[in-house]
This record gives sequence, structure tokens and C-alpha cells, in this order.
Amino acid sequence: MQDVLHNANTHTAWQCGRYVLDTSRPLVMGILNLTPDSFSDGGQFIEPEVAVERAHQMIADGAHIIDIGGESTRPNAPKVSCCEELCRVMPVIDALIDCGVPISVDTCKPYVMREVLSMGADIINNIEGFDNPVSIDAVADSECGLCVMHMQGTPQTMQDEPHYDDVVAEVARFLARQVQRLALSGIAHNRICLDAGFGFGKNLTHNHALMRGLHTLQNELNLPMLIGVSRKRMIGAITGHEAPAERVSGSVAAALWALHNGAQIVRVHDVRETVDAIRTWDFLNTP
Repeated sequence: MQDVLHNANTHTAWQCGRYVLDTSRPLVMGILNLTPDSFSDGGQFIEPEVAVERAHQMIADGAHIIDIGGESTRPNAPKVSCCEELCRVMPVIDALIDCGVPISVDTCKPYVMREVLSMGADIINNIEGFDNPVSIDAVADSECGLCVMHMQGTPQTMQDEPHYDDVVAEVARFLARQVQRLALSGIAHNRICLDAGFGFGKNLTHNHALMRGLHTLQNELNLPMLIGVSRKRMIGAITGHEAPAERVSGSVAAALWALHNGAQIVRVHDVRETVDAIRTWDFLNTP
């Protein structure tokens, strides 16, 4: 993919464990849910062999990162123990550690963070935005990349009438504060990407304002922005499709819009469709 869908971010090298990723070009993070209850594909990839096959297919389709999750973060999702989460993710991490792209693990638990980093995971994706000091301690001494996300509330409460006076300003303040906290713990800026947390304690109006405010977030924070809207309820609300599997086209359109308006990384279920769209956009915009 050529550098046509580009951005104003001046930090173009994202340090992710064994890898340094160039964020001057669009990056696609493929979602690999190893859970029985994720909102879109729960139960499809709980067998390690199936999950590993899915990861290799996403890499063949053009994924730059594989993001592995062992606990659902959908609204009202039940919590799982560290033991259960590790039992889900460790065999898959072990099988994919030499797959040629960074391995990201989506987790809130400091103990899980430490264990997967000891296995060689390259990125920790934390929906709590490393708001727990123990989580910061778990990642501080590694070279892993960090995905720092904003969330209002918890997965169990986040959609109970979320409220903001100015969602873009409030999300920006939280993310800026977390970047400062991470810096005080010795974590370099080039290890960090930021996620506004679409759907995590936000309604459609909030999500729309955040999408329209991506350039503002980018200009204020000047770090790579990760956008995760794939198959989410906001896409269903826009398109009228109730089933997540029917929201692929809307998700691809939103990913393209985000990449053209301040984002550098898109987290998606549908890697091939997203990569094809980016390649087509780039080709048509190349003189």
C-alpha cells in the first residue's frame, strides 16, 4: 500500500516489541477473538487450530498486526479469570509467535500482560487505557507497543446512558493524561498509539463527534491513532443492519474515512475487504 492515505502524525515509527511499524502508511490490525461470547464472531475461533488458521489467513490478506483477545469486552460481557483468559490465548500466541507480524494481546489484567509479554507478545491493547498503575508496571520494563484506549465506565456499565459535555475534549484530556503518566514511568512516546474507544461508553452521537474530531485529536496528541469501529453497533445504526456480519461494507467505509481524516491504524474483522479498499483508494489517488 502506497503512502496516499497519509496523515499529519510526526511520530511515524511505532515501537512494538520485536517490530518497528511505519505509521506514515495505513496499518490494518486483524481481530482474533478467542471467546465464546464476542458480539460479532463469538465461538468461531475458540479452538486453537482454527484460530491459528484464521490468523494466517488474515496475514495473507494483508494484516500488519494480529490482535488476540481472550475476554470479550462487549457491553455487559461477563468477566473471566486470569487462568481462563491465559488458557485461551497462550496456545495461539505460542503458535503465532514467529508468524512475521506483531502479536497484540487485548487484555485488562496486569498478570496476563506479564505472562504474554514473557512469551514474546509485541503489543498490549488495553481498553482501560492503562488507568491501573499495576498495568503500567506490567509493561514499563518491556519494549512492547501500547494501545491506550478511552472508556467511560466498564463493559458492564458503559452503555448505561453515557454523558459528555464535550466528548472530543474529554477523550483528548484523558488520553493526554495517560500519555503523561506513561512517560513518568519511563515509557517512550514511540511505544504508544491512542484509541478514542468508539462504542465504549459512547452513543451514536458521541461516536459521530469523535469521528469528526479525529483531526483535532491528532493535532492535540500527535501520536498514532487506532480506530476500532468494525461491525459495531454504530455501523448497524447507520446502515440499518442488525446482524454484525451484515455490517462489513459500512465498516470498510468507516475505516477508509478514518484513515483519510487522522487515523493511522484500523482494527478490523474483515481484513481482505479493508485492504482491498485501501489499495483501490491509493491507486485512484496516485497521479
